[in-house]
Amino acid sequence: MALIDPGMKAPAFALPDQDGTIHRLADHKGHPVVLFFYPKDDTSGCTKEACGFQEALPDFTKVKARVFGISILDTKSKAKFASKYGLTFPLLADEDHAVCEQYGVWQEKSMYGRKYMGIARVSYLIDGAGTVVRRWDGVKVEEHAAEVLEAVQALGAK
Repeated sequence: MALIDPGMKAPAFALPDQDGTIHRLADHKGHPVVLFFYPKDDTSGCTKEACGFQEALPDFTKVKARVFGISILDTKSKAKFASKYGLTFPLLADEDHAVCEQYGVWQEKSMYGRKYMGIARVSYLIDGAGTVVRRWDGVKVEEHAAEVLEAVQALGAK
């Protein structure tokens, strides 16, 4: 499937986090939701991105935004990753990559000439009504959380 464009309804999901708690998009109606899709737990780029969101989490909380990281590894991997880096927001396990496919981030990738399917580093900002208001493609992990926070804060100012 194609990436979801701003203005479109965000696909519903129900996924377990690192503690086994199921999270549904519908449970967060009325609040901005940030979904950041990342390739793999405990890799350098993914760790920088997740830690950036953790560092900014108090600011996301102030504007009542919900932050979720999503990748295809299981809840056990998510629990280990969260524990190792002190990540307190939900890391969602999309083991069958169904949600990744719905959001268009399950894509063909290439490394050293080998083609394979994997998660593209893409983030979405969804408003309280469940509409995608912003999408980030080709994310630069170092400044990404701050950039997303700025967009969430601007959403609240409207």
